[in-house]
Amino acid sequence: MALQCGIVGLPNVGKSTLFNCLSNAKAQSANFPFCTIEPNVGVITVPDERLNKLAELVNPAKVVPTTVEIVDIAGLVKGASRGEGLGNKFLANIRETDAILHVLRCFDDDNITHVDGSVDPVRDKEVIDTELQLRDLETVEGRLPRIAKMAAAGDRDAKVQLGVLSRYKEVLSQGKSARSVVLDTKDEQKVAHDLFLLTNKPVLYVCNVDDASAVTGNKYVDAVREAVKDENAEILIVAAQTESDIAELETYEERQMFLKEIGLEESGVNRLIKAAYKLLDLETFLTAGPKEVRAWTYRKGSKAPQCAGVIHTDFERGFIRAEIIKYDDYIHYGSEAAVKEAGKMHIEGKDYVFQDGDIVVFRFNV
Repeated sequence: MALQCGIVGLPNVGKSTLFNCLSNAKAQSANFPFCTIEPNVGVITVPDERLNKLAELVNPAKVVPTTVEIVDIAGLVKGASRGEGLGNKFLANIRETDAILHVLRCFDDDNITHVDGSVDPVRDKEVIDTELQLRDLETVEGRLPRIAKMAAAGDRDAKVQLGVLSRYKEVLSQGKSARSVVLDTKDEQKVAHDLFLLTNKPVLYVCNVDDASAVTGNKYVDAVREAVKDENAEILIVAAQTESDIAELETYEERQMFLKEIGLEESGVNRLIKAAYKLLDLETFLTAGPKEVRAWTYRKGSKAPQCAGVIHTDFERGFIRAEIIKYDDYIHYGSEAAVKEAGKMHIEGKDYVFQDGDIVVFRFNV
């Protein structure tokens, strides 16, 4: 499932440092703008404590986690929508992603140059937002004349498109993002999807802070929180340089000790990966047996046959039923056999909507 989150932000806010922590792929990290030109793609393992607990019970030959793709996109600058700073290329890279991790610098450090000369994450956010909004406005205005003619001629689909485009033009002209427009009908939602507007992508604001602010945040984080309060978006606090230091430690025990010393139960990297997975509207079902305990990715709201197809197309084509065990029941009873004996296994058909953490055996015939 090749869905991607793109890391965006101004130059020198910590994007590549964060990406290096997330991925084995090593993006260049340097104290100057545009050290990242081509987008770096990392296939990131999604942390899932449930796999380890199942493995303790099943003792499989291997454990296979699921993954998510993260793309490190070069820093945008003011004027990107007009092609400044390789803007056209960068905006095209963003268009290819499915969700945005917007990194904001929320720390002071005289040794790290800020492209605008001072630290102000709200201003930085507005710079990026404006460039994305201007490009979306260009997209909308480019389509409006042709669609308006078709709608005037009585084309029903064009009338729906015209309504959506007009609403987008209104909000974008006001300096707001396309995601602020609520579309109620499936026809309208399809039009929106096909436009691939940059500001319609789900976004998570990642506040990159110093070590001392990793737990509670700081004045910069508070300012960002106030600025995005009316958006349908979440904030995550991460100390990228601290995460980089943690990544250099050799053992799991050393990393956990480091986290405990700074007051964190879980690394910011793990929290960010989980948040990216959620941002992409993804969930996980599990399979457990002596050969392997494995996590599988599916789109939230998927039904049983589509989830079966994640494993193999034959499973979807010949789907008969899904035998479902809830994760908590498996842990409580300790084995598949014990769950069955307790009557806690559920037999589900084609209309069953999968729930995150379902442990499943598919039955099929082709």
